[in-house]
Amino acid sequence: MIFENYTLQNPLNQYIESVFHFKGFMPDHSIERVVPTGHLFILFELDGIERHTFDNETLISNGTYSKVWISGIHKNYLSISAPQNSEMFVIQFKPTGAHPFLHIPIHTLNNKVIDAEKVLGNEILELHERLLRTSTSQDKFILAENWLVNRHKENGPDKELLEIFNTIAVQGIDKYQDAVAAYSKTQKHLINQFKKYFGLTPKNFQRIFRFNEILHQMQGKQSIEWSQIAYTCGYADQSHFIKEFKEFSGFNPQEFINNDFNKDEPNFFPLD
Repeated sequence: MIFENYTLQNPLNQYIESVFHFKGFMPDHSIERVVPTGHLFILFELDGIERHTFDNETLISNGTYSKVWISGIHKNYLSISAPQNSEMFVIQFKPTGAHPFLHIPIHTLNNKVIDAEKVLGNEILELHERLLRTSTSQDKFILAENWLVNRHKENGPDKELLEIFNTIAVQGIDKYQDAVAAYSKTQKHLINQFKKYFGLTPKNFQRIFRFNEILHQMQGKQSIEWSQIAYTCGYADQSHFIKEFKEFSGFNPQEFINNDFNKDEPNFFPLD
């Protein structure tokens, strides 16, 4: 399998979490669960294989995607296909980074997977064709970088909004209330600005970041003290912790451990 990651230079690295290309991926499952992380993705298939999303309960296909699509910011887990011998090129935006490139209110893409041309027009299909014709990962990265430079418009959030977001992301529940309360305008204005530029409300981001911190704490551990994790991460009680864990992952914490999901990739879990 080929897996290549590209390091973007300033200013693109302020907005993009990662750009990567993989080829020859051979998963040992056909459907996987993706938990929310607060990121938005543009995904290019380069193998001619259609991808699917599935109903989380029945695992019946409810969406088919080819060429290039956008996966917006999701508040709950998503079930997706994992085809054999696959090749993809992926742009992963930081939670604060998509608006200057998509030029639309980010919340309009929440909980959606849509064909990318509906947002980005024919230019994204042209980029897909150029990626297909380019043989090396490095050349694909240069094509994507040039496209991102041309798409970039510095029309994003102000400094105060970014500071509040960073406080929520880095300092967690302890500073969340203080950061939100210190906003210079109304709470309604704060929520609307977060949704426009980042997709979700401050509270939703705080919950998602806290859940991902829990996954990080669980990674690779053989035994876990659930009450201690619940307390450390600021849950009112263990039942609240279990309810929220299941909301974001589809599993209660013990089921998660029993399936050894804490021993592999922290945000993708096989379902078959």
